[in-house]
Amino acid sequence: MSPASRVALITGASSGIGAAVALLFARHGYSLSLSGRNVQRLAATADLCRREAGRLKQTGSEDIVVMETVGDLAKPECLTALAEATGKQFGGRLDSLINNAGILEYGSIENSSTEQLDRVLNINLRSVYRLTQLCLPLLKSVSPKGSIVNVSSVNGLRSFPGLLAYNVSKAGLDQFTRCAALELAPVGIRCNSVNPGVIVTELQKTGGLSDEQYASFIKRCAETHALGRPGQPNEVAEAALFLADPDRSGFITGVTLPVDGGRHAMCPR
Repeated sequence: MSPASRVALITGASSGIGAAVALLFARHGYSLSLSGRNVQRLAATADLCRREAGRLKQTGSEDIVVMETVGDLAKPECLTALAEATGKQFGGRLDSLINNAGILEYGSIENSSTEQLDRVLNINLRSVYRLTQLCLPLLKSVSPKGSIVNVSSVNGLRSFPGLLAYNVSKAGLDQFTRCAALELAPVGIRCNSVNPGVIVTELQKTGGLSDEQYASFIKRCAETHALGRPGQPNEVAEAALFLADPDRSGFITGVTLPVDGGRHAMCPR
C-alpha cells in the first residue's frame, strides 16, 4: 500500500508536536483526521496540511483528505464523536493513531490536589485508553494492520520533582504502551511511544511558566540535555512517522523511544 492510501488520526494537532506530526504525515501523503481544542489553531494546521496535499497532487499523487474535529478529549462524548467521524470519513479504515494530546501542570505532593491529578490523567492517560479502544475496529480493518504511537515524555522514564501528576500520567502511558503492544500483537497491531525531552513548544507556558521563567528553562537545556540544547517539534514528528510506518518499523512494538538529546541517560555528578 502506498503512503498516499493511508489514514492517520492525530490528537492535539492544534500546535506544537501535534501540528508538526500532522504536517510531516501530510508531506508523506497521509490523509488526516486532526483533533484539537483550539478552533483557529486547528484550522491553521489543517490549512498547512492541505497545502502540502495540493503540492503532492501536482506530482500525480492520490487525493489527500484532511478533516478537523474540535473537542475536549476529557469528555467521553468527544472521544466517541472523533472515532465515529474518522471512520465515517475514511470508510472505516485507520492506519495510524497518534495519541499526542496532553497537558502539563506543575505541583508537588505537598501543594498539588487530587483535582489536578484528575485533570492531568483525564487527558494524558484516560483519553488515550478510551480513544484507542474506540479506534481498534478501524485499525484492524487495514492490511497491514494499523499502528499506534503515543506521545509520552522523558518524564515517564525518569523522575523529576515538581511535576508529580504529569510524571505519573506519562509513566502510566508508557505502561499502557507496553501492555497494549503485547495484547494487540496477536492481531498484528503495533503500539509504541516516543518520549520527548524538552521540546520548544507552548507546553510549559500553558502549564504556568512566565516568559522569563520559560527563557531560563530553555537556557538550562545546555546542562540538562547531553546534546546541549532543547529539541524541535519536527524531530519528534520524524520519530513518530518512523514508528507509525510499517515499511520502516514493522518489527517494532512495545518500545518507548527517547527523543530527548540524551536526557534519559544522564545522572547528577
